Amino acid sequence: KIFQIADLHFAHCLDVLPSQYASCSDLNTTAFIQRIILSEKPNLIVFTAKSMGAAFAPAIASYIPWVAVLGNHDQEGSLSREGVMKYIAGMKNTLSVVNPPEVHIIDGFGNYNLEVGGVEGTDFENKSVLNLYFLDSGDYSKVPFIPGYGWIKPSQQLWFQRTSQSLGYSFTSYMNGPVPQKEPAPGLAYFHIPLPKYASFDSSNFTGVKQEGISSNSVNSGFFTTLIEAGDVKAVFTGHDHVNDFCGKLTGIHLCYAGGFGYHAYGKAG
Repeated sequence: KIFQIADLHFAHCLDVLPSQYASCSDLNTTAFIQRIILSEKPNLIVFTAKSMGAAFAPAIASYIPWVAVLGNHDQEGSLSREGVMKYIAGMKNTLSVVNPPEVHIIDGFGNYNLEVGGVEGTDFENKSVLNLYFLDSGDYSKVPFIPGYGWIKPSQQLWFQRTSQSLGYSFTSYMNGPVPQKEPAPGLAYFHIPLPKYASFDSSNFTGVKQEGISSNSVNSGFFTTLIEAGDVKAVFTGHDHVNDFCGKLTGIHLCYAGGFGYHAYGKAG
C-alpha cells in the first residue's frame, strides 16, 4: 500500500473556513498525515513535491520507508534543487536518491527507481513484482520564448527506457546472472507536474473531481509515448493542480492526481 502526499506548502493557511483561521497552522497538516498513516498503515509514503523538512516528520516518526520528488517551488528557498534533493536523500528512513549512480549525465535531481521483490518461498522470489519510477519534472522552462513549466527531458526518458528494459529480468544473482522473466513487472511512475495528456479527460471518462484546468508541462516532450512503448507502467501519479483529484485511463495507462494535501496550499474551503 502506497500513500501519496502532494503539495503541502508549509506557510500560512489558505482557503479554509473563516472559523478555522485562528487555529490553523502547519500542525493541521502534520496531524492529518499522522492520522492517515495510523489508519491506512502504508508500506511506502511518497511525497510528490512542495515539501519542507518538517513535512517529512510524520513519515520519519512512523519508521515507514518514504521517498520524495521535487516540484516547481522546491528551489525557492536557500538551497538549489540539487541541494534540496541531497538534503532529502540524507534524512532518516528515506529511500530517496539524488540521481542514479550509474548515469553520469541526466537532467534534474531525484530521478531513481525502486524494485519491490517477491515473497521468499514463492514463485516470485528473486523477481521484481513491482517497479516504482520517480522523476524530476522540473520547475520552469529555461528555453527563451517558451514560457511555463518544465518537462521531463530526453536524458531522463533515456534513463527510464534503459531501466525499464533492464527490469524485465529478475534480481541479479551473483551465481547465475540475471534470469529473464516471462514479462516485465508492472510499474508506477511518480512526478510532480502533470503531462499534457491529462487534458484528454472530461467528466465522462474519469473518476474523481476536476475543479481546475490542467497546468501541464509547457512542452510536450513525448514522455507519454515513451511510457506506452515501454509497456510496463500502468499508472502515473502527479500533483501540482491542488483541486484536481481524479484518475482517468488513456491507452492502457491510468493518469492520476493526488489532490492538494496541505492546509497552506490553495484549495477549496469546506
